[in-house]
Amino acid sequence: MPETLPWSWYADPELLQREQERVFARSWQYAARADQVAEPGAYVTARAGQLPVVAVRGRDGELRAFVNVCRHRGSIVCEGEGRRETLQCPYHAWTYDLDGSLRAAPRADREPGFSTDGLGLVPVAVETWGPFVFVSPAPERSLPETLGDVPEQLAAGGVDVDALRFHHRSESTYDANWKLCAENYLECYHCAVAHPGFSRVIDVSPDAYALRRGVWTMSQAGDPRDAAGNRVARGQFHLVFPNTAINVMPGEPNLSIGPIVPLAAERTWRSLDYFFAPDADAGWVADFLELDEQVGREDAVLVERVQQGVRAGAIAHGQALPESEQLVVHFDRLLRESIGE
Repeated sequence: MPETLPWSWYADPELLQREQERVFARSWQYAARADQVAEPGAYVTARAGQLPVVAVRGRDGELRAFVNVCRHRGSIVCEGEGRRETLQCPYHAWTYDLDGSLRAAPRADREPGFSTDGLGLVPVAVETWGPFVFVSPAPERSLPETLGDVPEQLAAGGVDVDALRFHHRSESTYDANWKLCAENYLECYHCAVAHPGFSRVIDVSPDAYALRRGVWTMSQAGDPRDAAGNRVARGQFHLVFPNTAINVMPGEPNLSIGPIVPLAAERTWRSLDYFFAPDADAGWVADFLELDEQVGREDAVLVERVQQGVRAGAIAHGQALPESEQLVVHFDRLLRESIGE
């Protein structure tokens, strides 16, 4: 029987720093919608793990991304999203062009030998897949390699990501380590017990609920208990390592996507951007969102309860079921290899 990760890993700030350096800094993560940075001067902020990032469309039409930290004294430069002619730090008004170069620093002319050369915003990699923007400080592989066959699985299931329209974003925080949130997402072993509403909609029995391991992806698929009139036949739930969740429910064309972001060793932030077909039935959308919010509330209780248990320190590790929890085992292996353990 495979062991879980050491339970001390879920409350260790030093390990979180290693994860930032060896996992998040080297991996692609969902950051924003492409429509948020479609026009020159448009910018949007995000995170790559704990690293603040800003993506911006240049006047030349090029999409770029940078560490969202001023080179002067370390202030966050941009917040939220919007449009600007330049990116100006609110602390001392150091001003950066849309290509990241330092354009002006107040009183620089009074400082002998001061030069703006080499003091631009630090670039990070940025790529798009359909309407989705991904960032990575120093990626070890391409975005298509990271996504694997997830785009093909979505398309085969009747989801055309380019035809969907943004509906809204939801955000939530958890008093739990980010890995617990990811591992909870990666198994439906708990669904029949903890998610009665979801289990009434999706067949979560072990012979019907499919699990699939890619190199950097972990996928689940479930058939609806009532398939009448569904334009999307199956539910699909994918985690792109390390922290991008992609969800599709059977019914109207839909998709939600978002990152699982560590704020601290025992604090996690999640966001999901929801997309639907322009002609999706409004009643179905409302019912779906009500169910989705209920599942989210149930999961919050679960992961916070687990955090309390693993934090206690009385037990070194847990046991995983190699069949029912095979995606958790795969995730844990990828994490161990990435941090060199």
